[in-house]
Amino acid sequence: MEKIPEQKPYHGRRIVLYGPESTGKSTLAQQLAGHYKTEQVSEFARDFLQDKFDVTGAICDYQDILPIAIGQRLAENRAVSKASDYLFCDTDILETYVYSLIYFKSVPAELSIALKQSRYHHYLLMDVDTPWTADDLRDKPNDRKELFYTFESALKKFDLPYTIISGLGDQRLHNAVTVINQLV
Repeated sequence: MEKIPEQKPYHGRRIVLYGPESTGKSTLAQQLAGHYKTEQVSEFARDFLQDKFDVTGAICDYQDILPIAIGQRLAENRAVSKASDYLFCDTDILETYVYSLIYFKSVPAELSIALKQSRYHHYLLMDVDTPWTADDLRDKPNDRKELFYTFESALKKFDLPYTIISGLGDQRLHNAVTVINQLV
């Protein structure tokens, strides 16, 4: 079985946009990359699972967890060579870890090992104050607050630095920029 690659070294700050589905992670990652004129890493699971859904009608199986983690890490490793002072990651393998627990009550050992070896400067935990938007993969519109606390618990469990980002539209971007500027 293929292993999750180690993170490539990076001179800047890795910032993860993290949290439940439909909280604006992808939009904010793109906005932040534009604001700071740097790279953002897209969520690998989105395309991977959409392709699977389009072919099989299934959303996700336990055996998808490691390929998702590997794909996310490979995408991040490709982006570090092009990033400037910041790299904005639209999720990371901690997100995969949490979803593995939520859906399957188990986490592959390889994912747990890679998670402990991962280093990010800060997590932006996205609040669930944004409207939920349906799509083929999203399935928990009524569990968002509970999921938020599950995601936050994982940050606490691994003692990771984070800030909750709330607000709609430009206010959400402003709140994230304020937090990031205070990290310097």
